[in-house]
Amino acid sequence: MLHIVACIKQVPDTKIIKMNPKTNTMDRRTAPAILNPYDAHAVEEAVRLRGRYGGIVSVLTMGPPPAVKAIKKCIEIGADEGYLITDRRFAGADTLATSYALTKAIHKISKEKPVDLIICGKMSIDGDTGQVGPGIARRLDIPPLTSVNKVVEVSREEGKMVVHRKLEDGYEVVQSTLPCLLSVEKTINEVPYSPFPNMLKAAQYNPHIWSVDDLEDVDIKQLGLKGSPTIVSKVWAPPKPEGGIMLEGNQQEQVEQLLSILLEKKELFTVKGES
Repeated sequence: MLHIVACIKQVPDTKIIKMNPKTNTMDRRTAPAILNPYDAHAVEEAVRLRGRYGGIVSVLTMGPPPAVKAIKKCIEIGADEGYLITDRRFAGADTLATSYALTKAIHKISKEKPVDLIICGKMSIDGDTGQVGPGIARRLDIPPLTSVNKVVEVSREEGKMVVHRKLEDGYEVVQSTLPCLLSVEKTINEVPYSPFPNMLKAAQYNPHIWSVDDLEDVDIKQLGLKGSPTIVSKVWAPPKPEGGIMLEGNQQEQVEQLLSILLEKKELFTVKGES
């Protein structure tokens, strides 16, 4: 039986979020917090693997207390247990400090039941770095398999698994030892609507909540802002695209207007090397 840990994150819905024009930073108050979409596919894949091979699916996240909502969403998808590490000392963490904190939590979880497989989403939609998963793998000294879009086989008895990794021009088949870490693409599966029993379980579920003091052998200097060497000097919203030109008149008149516009853009017709 497999013990799979899915690392997740609660993020602001980037379809709704706005930028603060004075500070050039995201105004997180303008958008609801949601489960990172890539992570939803990670949890769904963990649930499917449990269905194929048996086992337990645990989800783990670091964040403020309201991140319990993201854990409950994972319980709706089908996860068995949820763990939230929350503490002011985690605040301001970049991907390096985040991977350190999550690794310490995974160590604690594995003492209760050894972890065979860790699954993460390819990236978070509010950061787009894709660094936390490989960072966890490096700290645990296990193989990281990135951009996974299919799990072919998992054998706990033989201590191996086979996956497909997405490439620009196809995919590659990779065999890895267990335990290992996967970061998965959205194309790995479809997340269905949650069945009512799962929704009822999620509504009543209370996750395990740990602070820094509940973890073992933690170096405080590697947590939060102190443990984050990344510095964001400036963030700004891209300029809004200019409006288009509406062509008027009959068909012939519109063609003439279009040709006039194109001829004004001489660079479109300039051959390299010609004056």
